[in-house]
Amino acid sequence: MASLFPARRRAVFHAAAQALAAQQFDLNITDLINHKKEVNDMFGTSTPRAMHRFRMALVTLGLLASALPAHAVPSFARQTGQDCVACHVGGFGPQLTPYGIKFKLGGYTDSDGKAGHIPLSAMLVQSYTQTSKDQSADPAKGFSKNDNLSLQEISMFVAGRFSDNIGAFVQVTHAEPDRKTTLDNADLRIVKNMQIADKDTVLGISINNNPTVQDAFNTVPAWRFPYMSSELAVGSAASPLIDGALAQQVIGVSAYGFYDNHWYAELGGYNSLSKRILDDINIAPGDKIKGTSPYWRLAYFEDQRKQAYSFGIFGMDAHLLPGWTPGQTDKYRDIGIDGSYQFLGTREHVFALNGSYINERRNLDASFGAGDAEKRHGSINRLDVSGSYHFDKTYGATLALFDIRGSRDNGLYNSGEQDVGSVKASPNTRGYTVQGDWTPFGKEDSWGNGWANLRLGLQYTGYTKFNGAKNNYDGFGRNASDNNTLFAFAWFAI
Repeated sequence: MASLFPARRRAVFHAAAQALAAQQFDLNITDLINHKKEVNDMFGTSTPRAMHRFRMALVTLGLLASALPAHAVPSFARQTGQDCVACHVGGFGPQLTPYGIKFKLGGYTDSDGKAGHIPLSAMLVQSYTQTSKDQSADPAKGFSKNDNLSLQEISMFVAGRFSDNIGAFVQVTHAEPDRKTTLDNADLRIVKNMQIADKDTVLGISINNNPTVQDAFNTVPAWRFPYMSSELAVGSAASPLIDGALAQQVIGVSAYGFYDNHWYAELGGYNSLSKRILDDINIAPGDKIKGTSPYWRLAYFEDQRKQAYSFGIFGMDAHLLPGWTPGQTDKYRDIGIDGSYQFLGTREHVFALNGSYINERRNLDASFGAGDAEKRHGSINRLDVSGSYHFDKTYGATLALFDIRGSRDNGLYNSGEQDVGSVKASPNTRGYTVQGDWTPFGKEDSWGNGWANLRLGLQYTGYTKFNGAKNNYDGFGRNASDNNTLFAFAWFAI
């Protein structure tokens, strides 16, 4: 923890860590108030809103601090006594089966009833990236314009149950392209199981740092395919705000209910973390949320044992201050629809289909006033569809299609840069991704079951349009197909 938080703040986090380590449901608020000066230092204010933000961040980060000294390495599988294939399609995450969906909505608290499970896991990803044409500049320090071998990430997870009502999924990642150790995805849950109108009901609270990371369906941005992709290839010019633009920069709280094993509803809000906290966890600040950004979700889920399906709607509103500059804001309204289908059968042949469509409407008063956007109003839409087949919990194949379309804007997209600019001032990008993978240890009787797993994958992404054009999209002669990417990976988990 020394690398993430300065020594002068450790006492502040210690109170929350001790409470959660002892499986106490409530934080000791008196201890937090005794450290009011540290709260003010971290948030730059002494208002009630600042204390509220601090408590939200403290719960998640304190949980992480309490668990890192552990020495054993259990996983969700060890905690539940289930095999990897019980929760994950193909015997490897993050695509969830119906049981995995219910496990997550239940707050990661389901257990085999045995004591001694310590919620700590780890993963490592080694990758190779090759694009059809060299990039104009090195994609990151220490890498070349093409043919890059990378220790893409090493992650530690606090992942599992802390009491009957508290569970968590918290990830700390060291990424070689950035050469930084950061607080990655975090989702702390407090849940209560009950009966409403004689129907099983889960009521819960999620404290998380990435809109949609708390979702249990593999259709929303945080969890859709591809589940692993290159960080050294050229990316498209734009996507809706909810598609990762706020990831790890915010802290959010949402209340949710899962009624009768069918109906899921969630309502919450997000605030930006302070620059001081973002610096402590090695996250570069994006634009600041003004006030609180509401997030909502409604879905229907049907588990018929041999098959399952879901459909839903989700959305988020945000008013952002570009560069954290007070004054006018850029306003975003994202609304998405999604659906999924799984054929599970006897689990030997498993088919899955996932899809989502996101529409974003925006009013860029701040960017327009600063001359960074050509037009005050605009929109961007994103469609994603993927289908997968897994055989015998070992071999997998996935095909995905994506299509991004938006309003033209010279200020936003025509940057004049090689590789990433758009001479047509357009974010329009479409293409496909195909992947084959092998998971040798995903079966019930596999070596290391519950302790170790491995996925080897080969992925190819092709572009039929990139940043508004098929040919010469950047004005420097680069074509969409020049960004076609071959990506090979070895994904280890323990």
